[in-house]
Amino acid sequence: MTLDRESTPPIRRVPRSSPIALSTLRVGIGNDLHPLVLGRKLVLGGVHIPFEHGPIGHSDGDVLIHAICDALLGAAALGDIGRHFPNTSRRWKNVSSLVFLQRVRRKLAVSGHTIVNIDATVGLERPKLAPHIRRITQKLESALGLKPGQVSVKAKSGEGLDAVGRGKAIRADAVALLSS
Repeated sequence: MTLDRESTPPIRRVPRSSPIALSTLRVGIGNDLHPLVLGRKLVLGGVHIPFEHGPIGHSDGDVLIHAICDALLGAAALGDIGRHFPNTSRRWKNVSSLVFLQRVRRKLAVSGHTIVNIDATVGLERPKLAPHIRRITQKLESALGLKPGQVSVKAKSGEGLDAVGRGKAIRADAVALLSS
């Protein structure tokens, strides 16, 4: 295979005077997985999704927020969600994960980090999340003090494979980019 040099755009170099060149960029990855059980509320990104099953969890079991918190904390080298909000503490029992997200936001500010963007994917067989994605994204942007377009949330089914595909679990993966 040969590259067509005329159709391949040249690599653009960032000038040293660029704000990007002067800042430090840091990337973090987070993920979370919870089993689903009958009779528990399904909350994603702080939004209640009507469904008969929800995740088992010490807090509200919001896998999306948990994955985002881990991505943000990891990018800032501040540990993980379990270090800051242990599931052995009564303080965090049945707490909205939005509280975790707001506290992580403050920790980032104190440590001199700014969120550039977040990209996340939720794995869930049912219900379909497409009708809820916009509201979830807006709730996350609001909780983090971000502008529209700085948070991307996508949904994928498990295609009948593994615990997610069989409808027995919910999963979320997130990547966060910070600048300092």
